[in-house]
Amino acid sequence: MPAKVTINPNGSIRIEGEFTIQDSEGTPFGLAGRTAIGLCRCGQSANKPFCDGSHKRTGFESVCPARELPPPQPK
Repeated sequence: MPAKVTINPNGSIRIEGEFTIQDSEGTPFGLAGRTAIGLCRCGQSANKPFCDGSHKRTGFESVCPARELPPPQPK
């Protein structure tokens, strides 16, 4: 299944399907076979980049409704 990314209201970024997550050096995180993961948006997780539910404790609020992006600028 291709990756599906969902921006949860007041919460994490959920990724489901076939995906890899790697650091800035290109080293992959070991996901132990997971096919769904939550990434932190609030910046308070003790397990960054993964969500640990801290957004609930800190009162993080952010709602991102879908929208059309403008075409990319030519390089």
